Amino acid sequence: MSAPASRSPVIFISAGEESGDLHGAALARALRQRFPDARLIGLGGARMRAEGVELLAGLDQLAVMGFVEVIRHLPFFRDLTKRVHATIDSEGVDLVIPIDYPGFNLRLAKHARGRGIPVLYYIAPQVWAWHKGRVRDLARDADEVAVVLPFEEAFLRQAGVNAKFVGHPLLDRAAPELSRDAWARANGLDPARPILGLFPGSRAQEVRRHLELFSAAAELVVARDSSVQPAIAVPRGIDRAVYEGARWPRVEGTGGMLLQYATAALVKSGTTTLEAGIAATPMVVVYRMAPMSYALARRVVKVPHIALANLIAERRVAPEFVQDAATPQALADALLPLLDETSDQRLEMVEGLRLIRGKLGGAGASARVAEIAGELLARGKR
Repeated sequence: MSAPASRSPVIFISAGEESGDLHGAALARALRQRFPDARLIGLGGARMRAEGVELLAGLDQLAVMGFVEVIRHLPFFRDLTKRVHATIDSEGVDLVIPIDYPGFNLRLAKHARGRGIPVLYYIAPQVWAWHKGRVRDLARDADEVAVVLPFEEAFLRQAGVNAKFVGHPLLDRAAPELSRDAWARANGLDPARPILGLFPGSRAQEVRRHLELFSAAAELVVARDSSVQPAIAVPRGIDRAVYEGARWPRVEGTGGMLLQYATAALVKSGTTTLEAGIAATPMVVVYRMAPMSYALARRVVKVPHIALANLIAERRVAPEFVQDAATPQALADALLPLLDETSDQRLEMVEGLRLIRGKLGGAGASARVAEIAGELLARGKR
């Protein structure tokens, strides 16, 4: 279906974190293929900017998480909300596509609905885990919700949300351009030795909370097996100052390849656990929050696992260490068997992880979302 013939469409895409920027960039590319003359405006990071999205704010300002942390940034978000709403009202926006990031994007969807602008919510808030009242907001304000986890479609449809499973966009990633040997040498690593990937987070505050812990766990691993090479994943768009003093080598901007080629990984809970599942890379999952945020989260989050990979698998494939349970010794003890290519623990985990990919649908998520966008644009404003 094509865009309205009268003029090229104006589409607002809103992503507030690293993974949203990644998926938003792929979607922007798919939208450009469908609507070459479309104007794309929004919030996001360097990847979205490279795909031609005019950004009102970047990830360095947007990537805030945790109940307590968000409160400290409320003045910024109030000002940003006013600027975004003014842009939508003045620039003739034809379609709004929020990507995850519910604290901000659900309000954006409500504003768009009030202006009669269609809303295509991509990557639904995790309402199945907590804050289930947001389901009502989705049902009221989103014309379509494109979900990327297989169990979300039925859950949301039962609550009156017009949801459609489109597959997971991580499956659309291109194959690595370098072999493991070439990639390892390019990053100062010995391809003949085991590589331990450290993934402390994609936001500065996550890195501050996890890096020292991850580094200490890696030191204990190396003390027991000196052949292991730890390497820290450094995502794009993050302040490099948060890594000052880190002992282990850093792999800049190629976290996906580090995860692909690592023998095992120590991972902050989040989308990276799904990436590890797709790559069948054995992992140990960690999550820490500010004490007050954690106390609040314990009261409202109701899921059997914190790792998305385990939720998709519907069992505890990868071990999880939350808050005070995440000690350097506990993490090192869990990692060492996974770095042994012949251990039963590693072989069992790899087998479990390989099942995850098949549950995530086929490739082409961005193209399917762009197709839904085309249908909404053809309908026009409410």
